[in-house]
Amino acid sequence: MDRLTAMGLFVRIVETGSFSAVAREMNMTQPTVSKQLTALERHLKTRLLNRSTRQLSLTEAGSAYYESSKRILDTVNEAEANLGLLQTQLAGVLRINCSIGLGQIYVGPLVLKFQSMHPGLMIDLAYADRYVDVVEEGIDVAIRIGRLVDSSLAARRIGTSARSIIATPGYLKKHGTPKTPQDLAGHNCILYAYLSTGNEWIFQGKDGEIRVKVSGRLRANNGEAIKQAVMADLGIAASPTWLIQDDLESGKLQQILQEFTPLPGEINAVYPSGRHVSAKVRAFTEFLKIEFEKIPTLRVR
Repeated sequence: MDRLTAMGLFVRIVETGSFSAVAREMNMTQPTVSKQLTALERHLKTRLLNRSTRQLSLTEAGSAYYESSKRILDTVNEAEANLGLLQTQLAGVLRINCSIGLGQIYVGPLVLKFQSMHPGLMIDLAYADRYVDVVEEGIDVAIRIGRLVDSSLAARRIGTSARSIIATPGYLKKHGTPKTPQDLAGHNCILYAYLSTGNEWIFQGKDGEIRVKVSGRLRANNGEAIKQAVMADLGIAASPTWLIQDDLESGKLQQILQEFTPLPGEINAVYPSGRHVSAKVRAFTEFLKIEFEKIPTLRVR
């Protein structure tokens, strides 16, 4: 028994209310359809349908299984449709906006890969750490990290930006190493201007969420500028792990408070809301999601 096929037959039996209708639809005999359902029930060790000569009705277990099966089949169909999009040649202009750091390190190279797959597509790629009005500036899709505040936009989660609390060995030698998030109050913390929680850093500890108000003498609106300040022994920062991975491995930067996980940022593809999403946008967001899954610091958690 092919379970996915049997699941599809079961869903269509429920929706049509008829074994014979499903048999005609699937170009099978009615006994074959009946045997598939019986095999599925035997596998699940439960009855899904009550059968009589006049009607079919769902059992309690069948009703729950029907809802689950519908979701699974919808997901499979969507995955196949998205794969088809990636294999379809696209044309026209695709306008993309992304933050500078994520764009330079990951999105930019992936855009080149995507365009090589679709040579008929022209791409207009813009980097900016400021908030960009997608509708007003004619952006087809923007890649954003963090909490979404504009409810007028549609969004699809394509990744997660893990974060680390970092400092240089030199800074820690001079000022000491914080042992708990609360210890950050006694340190110069370098702040990110566009952090959705302001100067409040949020951690996940073994006993739940921890919120800490931090302060410092430098605020910047760009991740690279913050990293440069940390590298100059000026203080402690919360940074996307993908931005400082090489410096952590080389020992130039040190990760602290590792037993307290900083709240990660969602990575979303956002675009103007509406009933129709262009094939270009759907294909590009699916492509990014697939590629981000290959990168440990970016995959969806």
